[in-house]
Amino acid sequence: MKYSKWAALAVLAALSGSVGQASAAEVNLDHYLKRDTFNDIKLSPSGQYYAATIPMEDRTGVAILDREAGKVVGSFMPPKNNHASSFYWVSDDRVLIGLAEKFGSLDKPQPTGELYSLSARSGRGDLLVGYRVEGAGPGTRIQPKKVEAVAAFLIDSMPQEERNVLVTVWPFSSDPYTRVDRLDVTSGRRQTVARSPVRNADFVSDPSGQIRFAHGAGSDNINKLYYRGVTGEDWKLVNDEAVSKRIETALGFSEDGQTAYLQVQQADGPDAIVSWDPATGKRATLLRDPVVDPEQLLYRPGTRVPVGALYMGDKPRTRFFDDASADARLYRSLEAAFAGEGVLITSSTRDGRLVLVQTWSGGNPGDFYIFDTVAKSAEHLISRSGWVDAARSAKVTPFAFKARDGMELHGYLTAPTASGTAKPPMVVVPHGGPFGVFDDGSYNSEAQMLADAGYAVLQVNFRGSGNFGRAYRQAGAQQWGGTMQDDVTDATRWAIAQGHADASRICIYGASYGAYAALMGAAREPGLYRCAAGYVGVYDLPMMHTTGDIQRSGSGSTYLKEWLGSAAEVAAVSPVNLADRIKVPVFLAAGGEDERAPIQHTKRMETALKKAGVPVESLYYDTEGHGFYTDPHRREYYGKLLAFLSHSLGGKTAGAAPASP
Repeated sequence: MKYSKWAALAVLAALSGSVGQASAAEVNLDHYLKRDTFNDIKLSPSGQYYAATIPMEDRTGVAILDREAGKVVGSFMPPKNNHASSFYWVSDDRVLIGLAEKFGSLDKPQPTGELYSLSARSGRGDLLVGYRVEGAGPGTRIQPKKVEAVAAFLIDSMPQEERNVLVTVWPFSSDPYTRVDRLDVTSGRRQTVARSPVRNADFVSDPSGQIRFAHGAGSDNINKLYYRGVTGEDWKLVNDEAVSKRIETALGFSEDGQTAYLQVQQADGPDAIVSWDPATGKRATLLRDPVVDPEQLLYRPGTRVPVGALYMGDKPRTRFFDDASADARLYRSLEAAFAGEGVLITSSTRDGRLVLVQTWSGGNPGDFYIFDTVAKSAEHLISRSGWVDAARSAKVTPFAFKARDGMELHGYLTAPTASGTAKPPMVVVPHGGPFGVFDDGSYNSEAQMLADAGYAVLQVNFRGSGNFGRAYRQAGAQQWGGTMQDDVTDATRWAIAQGHADASRICIYGASYGAYAALMGAAREPGLYRCAAGYVGVYDLPMMHTTGDIQRSGSGSTYLKEWLGSAAEVAAVSPVNLADRIKVPVFLAAGGEDERAPIQHTKRMETALKKAGVPVESLYYDTEGHGFYTDPHRREYYGKLLAFLSHSLGGKTAGAAPASP
C-alpha cells in the first residue's frame, strides 16, 4: 500500500487496514469492492487546506485537512442516501458543498439543490439553501436565510468578493423559469440579480461576475441559448436547436471578457469548441478532435479562464487554444513526467503556484500529486485506491472497427490477468444509460475483477453512446433491440475474429440498460453466448412509460417517446416477451427500492424465463436500489455472479469472506 501522510482520509472513511488475501485459484473480492479512499480532492485558494469527498456505504461526506499538520480540521456527513456530489472553495475559509440523492450504487446522483457551507477554520457548517433549510425561529425578526422550496446550484464562486457567490435558483415546479441569486456563504442571505428567458436554464457569468448566457429547454427538450451584454440588457437568442439542428452551450470567457467560448454540435462527427465575438458575431473553431467530443475544460491555474480541453479517446489527451502558451507548456512537461498516464490539473492555489495534479490509466484508479510550478517539483500526495498496484492490473487496450452498416465503433478490451496461449473465455459488458453514457478506458473495478477471474472483457460504445458527437448519439434513438444491439453483436464477432476470445465460451452481462442488452443478446443471438446476466435491469419496455422515475416529468415523457419509442412499438423488443428464444442460463439481480429500474422488471423476466423452461437464478434485496450499497450484499452478489459465470465459462470463483473481527 502506498504511504501518504494524508492517511487521515482513510481513517475518517473507516477504510484503513489492508485488503485480505485469496488463493491463486480464487478472486479476492475485497480488492475490487473496497471503496476508494476519496472521490475528489481540491486545494484551498492559499494552499493551507485540502477538501475531499469521502465515500461511505450509503452516503458521501466531506473532510477538510490542514495541509501542514496533516489532520482533519472539519467535516460534513449527510444523512443516508445523501451525497456531497460537488464542492468548491469560495475562500480560504469556506467550502460550498452541493448535495445529491441516490438510492443505489449505480444511480446517477440526483441533485437536491441544497447548498451547505463549511468553515475550514472553525469546522462548523450550515445549510444555506434547500428544502430542509429552517428559519431562525419565531423569536427574532432577523431571518437572513429564505425558507422556500427551491434548489440552488453554483454558477460563479466570485473570487473577487470572497464572501458572495452566484447561484442558479430552481423553484420546485414542473419546467420552471430559473433565476440567479447572489448568495452570502456565511449568512445565507440571497438577492436576485437575473432571470431566465427560457425554462430550466443554466447560466454562465463573465470574469467580472456578470451573467451573460442562459441555456435551457422546456418539456419539448428543444435547447435554446441566449446572450446579453451587461446586466439589465435584454436577452438575445443565439441558437435555437429547432432551427439549427444542433445544441450550443456556453463554456466561459477570455480573461478580458470580450470573447466567449462555446461548445457546438456538428452535423456529423464530434463537437467543436468555438470562439465567438459577441460584438461582431465572428466565430472561429479553436479545437475539434477527429473522433471524440471535449470531455472536460482545462483552465489557467488560479482562474476560471478556459485554455483547452481534455479528450477521452483511445487514450486521454489534452489540446490547447494556443499550443505555445504557458498553460500548454505546463501540461506537456507534466505529461512527459507521467508518460503513459492521463494528466489533469484538478485545482490550484489562487496565485497559480501550487497545482493539484491527477494521473490515471486503465490500470490505475488515480494518483494525486502537489506540483510547485515555480520550483518545478512534484510530491505524491495520495492515491485514490492505494491498495491497487497498477503494474499488476489487467491491461486495457482500445479498439476500433466498422459495424455491419459501416459505422465506426470504438471500445476497450481488458485482457485476462492470467497469461496463457489459449484463447480466453470472454464476458461482453454493454454499458448502462444508454444515451450519452460511454466507456472511456479508465480504471473499472468490475472489469478488473472479471479479468482476474480469467476473462477477457469487451466494452463497446455502441451507437447512442456519448463522446462521439450528435449524429452518433442520435443514431441510437428508438434503436433498443435494433442497431444498438447489432453493434454489441458485431463487437463480439469482431473480438472472436481477431482471436481475442474462444468463440465457444462467451457470456454477456450488464447493468441497467446493459442488463437489457444482455438479455436481448441472448434472445437474438442464441448461438453466440453461453449465458447472460442482468443487474438492476429493464426488461419490459412498455412499463417504462408507466412506472419508474423517468416518466414522472414532462421532459421525461418526451424523452421516452423520442428516444425509447411508444409503448406499442417497444413491446416487440422487450426481453420479457422473448423469453422462449433464450436458450442459455440466466442470472438476475435487483433491488426493491429501485426507482430507475423497478424490481417488477426483473421479477416479470424471471417468471417468463421459468415459464419458457430457461434455467434462471435470481437475487433480490428489498432494501437496495439501483445498484447494491451494503458490503454484505455486494459481496454476495459478486460471489454469485462469478460462480454463475464460472459454471458456463470455467473462470475463477470468489474467495471466502474474511472472518469478522
